[in-house]
Amino acid sequence: MDETAKTRRIATEYVDRLEQRDWPRLTALLAEDVVYEMPQTRERIAGRSAFLQFNIEYPGDWHLHVRRVVADGSLAALWLDVRVAAERQDACVWLEVSDQGLITRVTDYWPEPYEPPAGREHLAERW
Repeated sequence: MDETAKTRRIATEYVDRLEQRDWPRLTALLAEDVVYEMPQTRERIAGRSAFLQFNIEYPGDWHLHVRRVVADGSLAALWLDVRVAAERQDACVWLEVSDQGLITRVTDYWPEPYEPPAGREHLAERW
């Protein structure tokens, strides 16, 4: 399998494992020092453990559906349909994948800037 096909598969599995709340299998896709950023809230989460905890604690009944995946080498872009209860949003997610096939960086772009909900200050630094 070439690098682009491998990255596309990892990107799709990433969303699938998040949607299924399959934390052990998600962990297997993440580098120990993965960095997760949300530019709209100016939050950065460093490290696999904090990133997993962030997703485990994320409030609401959220669901993800891949609309499109574009991959080139070790980079992937996903267009997601995101639903939390009855609210729907589009999100764009950029992934960087290492030579070892682990996700090293995740950048989530949401449609509008917003202040982050209270309760995750222990996981994220603001910039």
